[in-house]
This record gives sequence, structure tokens and C-alpha cells, in this order.
Amino acid sequence: MKYVDEYRDAGLARGLAAVIAQEARRDYAFMEFCGGHTHAISRYGLADLLPASVRLIHGPGCPVCVLPVGRVDDAIRLASNPAVTLCTYADMMRVPGSAGASLQKAKAAGADVRMVYSSLDAVRIAETEPRREVVFFAIGFETTTPPTAIALRQAIAKGLHNFSVFCNHVLTPVAMRAILDAPAVALDGFIGPAHVSTVIGSAAYQDFAEVYRKPVVIAGFEPLDVMQAVLMLVRQVNDGRCMVENQYIRAVTEQGNRTAQALCDAVFEIRDAFEWRGLGLVPRSALRLRPEYAPFDAEQRFEVRTIPAADNPACACPDILRGAKNPTDCKLFGTACTPETPVGACMVSSEGACAAHWTYGRFRDRAAA
Repeated sequence: MKYVDEYRDAGLARGLAAVIAQEARRDYAFMEFCGGHTHAISRYGLADLLPASVRLIHGPGCPVCVLPVGRVDDAIRLASNPAVTLCTYADMMRVPGSAGASLQKAKAAGADVRMVYSSLDAVRIAETEPRREVVFFAIGFETTTPPTAIALRQAIAKGLHNFSVFCNHVLTPVAMRAILDAPAVALDGFIGPAHVSTVIGSAAYQDFAEVYRKPVVIAGFEPLDVMQAVLMLVRQVNDGRCMVENQYIRAVTEQGNRTAQALCDAVFEIRDAFEWRGLGLVPRSALRLRPEYAPFDAEQRFEVRTIPAADNPACACPDILRGAKNPTDCKLFGTACTPETPVGACMVSSEGACAAHWTYGRFRDRAAA
């Protein structure tokens, strides 16, 4: 296949669905661990094509969603420092902190918060405004970690001592283990993330097959990618196999991007523990800057001390992120909580399960049926 439309062929998707239905012998529960997959499943109505015996469960694959309230509060406090310019990706602007606070509201109140498209935008701001303390609010899984490392190296090379990083990068395989170690739902396998896997490689998931005895199929983002991955998982379960298979062969290799891995290893080290929304405190699940980069670590420069804070008790976002609930199980979904007035992070990000369900109206289809 050469063109993206070929990965969206409705006839081929229905054909794959028919094969899945024919080969399904029992009930199956597969978790997609990537917000891009969640988006594709809702956008193209893939769950509607699958037989009722095959259930797709949303996991903690939205990098904006998994950041706990306490770390959002930290960013808001940093932005409230008159000397600081906080640079952030757009999705983080509207994520609720404690008592309904957000970076968007902090900006409206006078804080210098700026949306950037890349980590290098923050470096450019630090270069052009040397009297400002420019803090890059770094979030995301292994996909966005290398760009943060590149930005930091570039800032150092340019002698920008007014640049620092508030590091919130988290690790995918560790979170997948946490899902299996304290299961909210019984799983038969994982649809492995796409972009993350281009960096860490398919070998990073070998423990799930060998130790946890759960199959993993790494899949691309297009509807035919996801449908083929589901078929591959069904066949593994039927055969009693537990393997890591790579459906996304056009982008993912076994070892991943060694250059990106080496860069990240040189700049970051693993934290002892980090809090995830929905999963709680997960040991060795996130990164921080190595000691040699301490002068550029915003947590040290500004003495950030995270104060744990709870989500809105009426919001089901934590349960949705660990697979225990669906967006429509939340009493706030579509009433108090909409993309215009988000109560939980899952309704903010385009990769959030609630936002995907709302945008593509899947809840309306079920209600009408």
C-alpha cells in the first residue's frame, strides 16, 4: 500500500470484521494502550464492526490524561511566578488542576503561559528573551522524550542559562505492567502503541508474552491496522500463543531507534516512583534529568514540591484510564463535562477516550439503538 486511503478501505475493513467473527470462539478483551488507537476506533466506528464477543478497552495511553492533578498544580504555580514564561503543548492549557484551576485560567489572570508546537520553540523563546526564565513543560511517553533531550542539549550549546525543563515524561511498558499487576479488568492481550514503539522497538514488550503470558500486537493508527491487529490477537488467543507481533512493520523494528534511545539515556534517568492518574504511585515509571543537568532542571531551580491532589470525585477519568469504566459510565459525560467545559483530563486531549467518544458521537449511536 502506498496511499493512506488504502488503509481506510471500508470493504477491506468489513472483510476483516467477517474473518474475526468467523474465527472468534469465545469472549475476548483487548486493551489499546495508545490514544491514537482510541481516536481511530471511535472515528471509524471499529467497535461497531467487531462481533459482540470482541471487546476493545481503553487504556492509559493519553499522555495528557495520565498526568495527575498535583503535577498540573505544579505547572500552574510555576507559571504564576512573575519571572517565568511557561511553554506548554496546547492540550495542557485546559487540563483541570485543583479547584478548577488551569493554565488557561492562569494565563487569563496574567501569567506568561505560551503554547508551543515543539520543544525547540521554547528554546527559541529563551534565546530571544534572555531576561525571562523560560520553563518547558515536558510531558508524554517515549515518543516526545527525545525532542525534549534535543531541546535541552541545544539550549546548553547556545549558553541559555534561562532555560529549564519541568520533566514529566513517563514510560509505557511500566504502566502496562501496572495494569496487569493490579487489574481493573481481565485482559486477553494488548494492541501495542505505534509511535512509542518506533522509539523503543517491539523487543520492549517481550516480558508481557514471556512473563505475563499476554499477547501484544503493535499496530498502526489506520482502521485496517487496528482491525488486522485484532485478528492477530484473536488468532494468538485461539492458538494458545503469547507472542509479540508487529503489524506496523512499515515503521516499527525490533530494536527501535537506537539513536533516540542513547540520547534519552544520556539526558534522563529513571525516577524511583511517579504518580499516574488512575494508576496511583507507580515505581520506576517516569524520567527525570540526570544530576549533570541539574542547572536546567526546573524542579530544582524553582524548588518544586508536588502536593498530591485528588481528582474531582464525580469524574470517572481515573477509572477510564485503567480500563474499569467507559466514558459513558461517567455521570458527568456530556452533561457537566464536555469539550467546552471539561471536568476531567480525558475530555480535554484529542487522544482522551471521553473526547473521542464525544467528537464522533458513539454514545449517541448506542442511545438511538
